[in-house]
Amino acid sequence: MCGIAGFWSSPATEAELLEMLAPMTSALQHRGPDDCGLWCEPSVGIGLGHRRLSIIDLSPQGHQPMFSGSGRYVIVFNGEIYNFEQLRKELDSQVWRGHSDTEVILAAVEAWGLENAVKRFVGIFAFALWDRAERTLHLVRDHLGVKPLYYGWNNQCLLFASEVKALRCHPRFSGELNRDAIAAYLRYGYIPAPHSIYCDIYKLEPGTIATFRSASRAFRVTRYWSASEAALAGTRQPFNGRADEAIEQLNALLTEAVGLQMASDVPLGAFLSGGIDSSLVVSLMQAQSTSKVRSFSIGFTEPKYNEAPYAAEVARHLGTEHTELYVTEDQAQRYVPTIASLYDEPFADSSQLPTFLVSQMARKHVTVSLSGDGGDELFAGYSRYVWADRTWRWMRLLGSPLRRHLGTSISKVSPATVDTLLRPVEKALPGGYGEGSFGNKVHRLSRLMESSDPANLYRNFLSHIQYPERFLIRGSEAESYFHTNRDWKALPDYVSQMQCLDSLTYLPDDILVKLDRASMAVGLEARVPLLDHRVFEFAWRLPLSMKVRQGQGKWLLRRLLERYVPPALINRPKKGFSVPIGQWLRGPLRDWAESLLDPARIRSSGLLRTEEVSRMWLQHSSGSYDWEYQLWNVLMLESWLESSPAVPHPSLVHSNAYLVSPPPSQHDDPNRPAYTGRKPLL
Repeated sequence: MCGIAGFWSSPATEAELLEMLAPMTSALQHRGPDDCGLWCEPSVGIGLGHRRLSIIDLSPQGHQPMFSGSGRYVIVFNGEIYNFEQLRKELDSQVWRGHSDTEVILAAVEAWGLENAVKRFVGIFAFALWDRAERTLHLVRDHLGVKPLYYGWNNQCLLFASEVKALRCHPRFSGELNRDAIAAYLRYGYIPAPHSIYCDIYKLEPGTIATFRSASRAFRVTRYWSASEAALAGTRQPFNGRADEAIEQLNALLTEAVGLQMASDVPLGAFLSGGIDSSLVVSLMQAQSTSKVRSFSIGFTEPKYNEAPYAAEVARHLGTEHTELYVTEDQAQRYVPTIASLYDEPFADSSQLPTFLVSQMARKHVTVSLSGDGGDELFAGYSRYVWADRTWRWMRLLGSPLRRHLGTSISKVSPATVDTLLRPVEKALPGGYGEGSFGNKVHRLSRLMESSDPANLYRNFLSHIQYPERFLIRGSEAESYFHTNRDWKALPDYVSQMQCLDSLTYLPDDILVKLDRASMAVGLEARVPLLDHRVFEFAWRLPLSMKVRQGQGKWLLRRLLERYVPPALINRPKKGFSVPIGQWLRGPLRDWAESLLDPARIRSSGLLRTEEVSRMWLQHSSGSYDWEYQLWNVLMLESWLESSPAVPHPSLVHSNAYLVSPPPSQHDDPNRPAYTGRKPLL
C-alpha cells in the first residue's frame, strides 16, 4: 500500500508547486515509509506526490509518480491490482520497464481506455491519473471502497489525498468543521460518505471515477461498479443449484481470491480472531502455502471479550505459526488517549484499538496481512439482521400508536428496575437482547418502537445517538444512503435490504476505514479476500436460505469452513474485536474521560451541549445506565479535536524523496516513441 497526495491550482513555478506538494506528501510517510516521489507540471499547476510501501517489484522501476509508455499519462497509485499478471499477458505487445502492477494500470489505460481498464481490475485501489494530452485529472476508487481517497476545494484549489491530514498541509487549506457531518457522526460513530469532517472536502465514493477538466467545482462522476446494482443483479439471476454445488463454487472463488492476494515480494501473514471469516481465510492460505502461515490474534483478560483461546485452537489445527497479544488495562490506558490521532476524522468504533494493536504486532513479523473483513455483510453474519427482522414482524402487529405508547411507558422505568423485574423472561425476547445489561437493552428497544418503517427501524438500531441534534449546538444531520439510495428497497426481503445498506455505509465508512488507518499507521498492508468484487457478486446470487438458517447467519461459509476446521472449534457466539469500553471508562480510563468531558472544555469547543454530555457521564460513571457507545462517540470527537491541529509544513528537503524525471520514453528507451502531445485513439 501507499499514500497519494496532490492538487490542481493555478500555474506557478516548479519551486512554488513543490514547496506546496512536499509537506502534503510527507504527511503520509506512515503509509509509505520506503520511498517518496514528487512531480509537477508548472504550466498547468498540477502536482502529484507519492509515498511508497514496497510490496510488488521492490526495485526503483516501481517508483511513482509513474509515466505511461507514451508519456501521456502520469499516475500516483495506492493499492494492489491482484490480477495484474493476467492483464500483463493480455498486454503482451507492451515493452515493460519493470514488474509492478502500477505499470500494468498505465498500459491498460492506454490500450483500453480508463473506464474499460478499471472494470477489468481485481484489487483494492485509489489513484490519481493525469492525462497530459487532454489536461484532465481522473480520481478513481476501488469497487467496495477498501482504499480511501478524499478530494475537495480550498481557495480555488482542488486538493486530493489518501488521508485528510495531507490536505491540511496545503498552504491554502482552511478547514471549517462540517457540523452536519458531525451530527451524522454522533448517530453512527463514523462520518458517512460522501461527507467529511470539513466543509468542501469529500470522500470519493466506491466504484466511481471523478473526472476534472479544470480546478473548478465542475466535474463528472462515472460509476463503473455499484454494490447496490450488483446486489439487485444477483437477486434477479439467483443461483439455482444445490447447496453442495454452491459450496464448490464458493470454495473455488475464495481459493482464487486468497491465492491472488498471497502474491507478495515481502513477508505475509493473516489476522486470526478465531471467528468464521478469518478462520476460513487462514485455512485457504495454509492450504495453498508450502510453509507455515504467520497468524496473529488479540486477546483480553476479561473472558467475556476474549477470543484468543479459540484463535489459538484454530491455529494449532491448521498448523500456522501463531502469535498472540493480550491487551491489558494498562495498555488501554496508554493507547486510548492517542488512538484518535490515527484517524483524519472523528471515528468511534471501539474495536479500533485492538485492530491497531494486532496490526502493530503483525508488522514486527510481516509487511502484508490478510483479514476476514466483509463476511458479515456478504453472508448475513450480524445477529442484528435476524433480530431486526423478527422485531419488525412483531412491532408491525402492534400498530404504530400502540407501540409508541408502549415504548414511552417502558422508557419511564429505570434500567435497574427492568433488570430486577424482567430478568426471568429475557430469553423470550428476540435473539441478541439476552446478553449484557437487560434493562439497558429493553430501554433501547423502547426507543426503537418509534420507528415508522423497516428502514427507519434499522437506522435507529444502528444509531449510537438517536437524536444527535439534541447534543449538537448547531447543525442538521447530513444525508447518507439511508436517504439518498433507493436501490436497496427493491431487494426481496428485509435481511437483504439490511445487508445492502451495510455494504453501502457501514462497510466502507467504518469497517474498512478502521482496517486501513490502523494497518497503515504502522506501514502494514491489509488485504481483504472476501471483498473480491467477484465474491461479492456471487454471494448476492445465493438465496437467503443459504445464508441464514435457524436464526444463524453465514450458513454456507460455515459449511465450507467445516472442510478445513472441525465444527467444534468454531460453533460458538460471535465476539469479534469488541472491547470492554464501558468497564474501562469506569476504571482505568476514568480520569482521561473526565478530563475530556469537563463542562468547561466541552463549552469551549462550541460543538456540544454540556448539559446532555454531563447527564450521560454522570449516569454512566455511577453505574445507573450504560452509555458506553454514546460516550465513546463524544470522547473520540473531543479527543480528535485535541489531536488535530493544523499540521506544520516541513521543509522541502526529504531524506528519501526525489523528483520524478521526465517520461521514460524520453530517456530510457531510444526506440520507444516520445510523447508528442497528440491525442491517441481510445
